[in-house]
Amino acid sequence: MDSQVSESTLPEPPITSAPIIAHSSTEAEMDFDQLTLELSSPERPLNTDQPTQELNPPEPDISTNSNTSISEPQLAERSQNTDIMLLSRPEIALSLTEDAPLPEPQLAAASMVASSRSYADFTPEATFDIKKVDLHRLEEGPPLTATLTREEGLKYYRTMQTIRRMELKADQLYKQKIIRGFCHLYDGQEACAVGIEGGITLSDHLITAYRAHGYTLTRGGTVREIMAELTGRRGGIAKGKGGSMHMYTKNFYGGNGIVGAQVPLGAGVALACKYLGNDQLCVSLYGDGAANQGQIFETYNMSSLWKLPIIFICENNQYGMGTSVERSSASTEYYKRGDYIPGLRVDGMDVLCVREATKFAADHCRSGKGPILMELQTYRYHGHSMSDPGVSYRTREEIQEVRSKSDPISMLKDRMLSNNMASIEELKEIDIAVRKEIEDAAQFATTDPEPPLDDLCSHIFANDQPFEVRGATPWTKLTSTS
Repeated sequence: MDSQVSESTLPEPPITSAPIIAHSSTEAEMDFDQLTLELSSPERPLNTDQPTQELNPPEPDISTNSNTSISEPQLAERSQNTDIMLLSRPEIALSLTEDAPLPEPQLAAASMVASSRSYADFTPEATFDIKKVDLHRLEEGPPLTATLTREEGLKYYRTMQTIRRMELKADQLYKQKIIRGFCHLYDGQEACAVGIEGGITLSDHLITAYRAHGYTLTRGGTVREIMAELTGRRGGIAKGKGGSMHMYTKNFYGGNGIVGAQVPLGAGVALACKYLGNDQLCVSLYGDGAANQGQIFETYNMSSLWKLPIIFICENNQYGMGTSVERSSASTEYYKRGDYIPGLRVDGMDVLCVREATKFAADHCRSGKGPILMELQTYRYHGHSMSDPGVSYRTREEIQEVRSKSDPISMLKDRMLSNNMASIEELKEIDIAVRKEIEDAAQFATTDPEPPLDDLCSHIFANDQPFEVRGATPWTKLTSTS
């Protein structure tokens, strides 16, 4: 519960399949995202009981060529009403986020509405109560409050929205067979990636498994690079060679396709940090499905013996592929799995809770105390991968309940609005800008050329190396140019 507003005063999004006229952007977004998820499932039947709706109703003519003169306040009001309609009518909003370009007058009007209020009118920072963290082999844990500045809040909100919209676009492109192969989506878990990044520095290191799109963005990758990598294009962050599971950028070591294999690699990075004495650390992430892998326990042991500066993080999204944690693990208290390693169990749906716990863990590592283990209790909205509809081992009601009560984006938005740290219009402006950025990136990802064949052996070595196999050189070109 926040310090200034009780949870009972915050509006809860209605659970309904019928379109609504929303008076809250939170309600509208929840409804839109849920419909997007349900439409993405091949098992979703068409609801013929609902009355036929007009998917493309006529919009008010607000073009500059109109014979009717419209003032700026009228333009802003019409644009705002149109935006509310699009967010509250999921079937229209879905078509907008897929193929239709954003109307420029709508974007301009949203800017006018948001800019009509001075930044001085907003609260520059606020302190919130956060959920208590469960501790293992620790006398003290992270604080029970978190201070958020307005600048941080807007940054976290935009980043989480970008991850959410990027994953929904990836879902669409995969179903159109533009993205091929493996693809694991991260929507629902945005608070983990954003909160972790808020608790470490850019010079620290991070390695994760195959659900890597969100971390690629928070570590410094761009939406264009990520989308182009998903479609295998030359402008992708791994030059079109890695795809969904193998993305890399500075101080980010992937995206790894073998379950749990990245954890000992993270210990190697942490060993390098200790050897160099640079006060850096490594965050090594894995999921609840990988938590039973033997190499993880071996890495615990070595890291503890050598007191490596490593934060082990288990993203417990409740299901390993289609198996619940209760069916796969004799002990579901993953934060205690390190035994002799201190542990924290954290609310992974709250970006502030994740951030404060990560700061605490980072201070622990930098002080020379060795490794620490964090379990982030989170939830994925999509299935395990694109071949998994995600509703054969859990109900749609379960998914909707999590979205309505614990959605990380809605939680942050409610905090900011309730404490006068942002306006609804300002957040809508961010939403519009994010959707436009995603659409532009998707356009680039479908038009950028694929890498040529002679790039096949490029980017293997940091420096140019002779490539010989028993005296033969099968590749005429071998470069490491980027």
